[in-house]
Amino acid sequence: MKVLIDTCVWSEVLRRKDLNNEFSQKLSVLISDMRVAIIGPIRQELLSGISDHKQFTKLKNHLDAFKDIALKTEHFIKAAEFSNICRVRGIQGSTIDFLICSVSVTENLLILTTDKDFDNYAQHLPINLVK
Repeated sequence: MKVLIDTCVWSEVLRRKDLNNEFSQKLSVLISDMRVAIIGPIRQELLSGISDHKQFTKLKNHLDAFKDIALKTEHFIKAAEFSNICRVRGIQGSTIDFLICSVSVTENLLILTTDKDFDNYAQHLPINLVK
């Protein structure tokens, strides 16, 4: 099963020099097994804020190895539905978080994240997190 990698995991792995940390190892295995999934908004978050053109280009080229899942209207509608479900239960989340949840459910993907908000979402949404 493919795994949708959240921005926070990519950021942690890309910032660290220690390739033996837990998330570097998990991501390395997923890449080797060709099980990594990404969506455009995550790619955008990763590339945003890199003012050094050389670093931007280097990261862009590395990320080019991963094809974006094409987002469809159904993904956005499901994301809105998930947001409403959580909000009624007192759980707030970002638009992108609920889009990640939506894509993971509609495309049958696991989610790899360090964001604890996803633990709250998982109590009310049919998402599956990598543990």
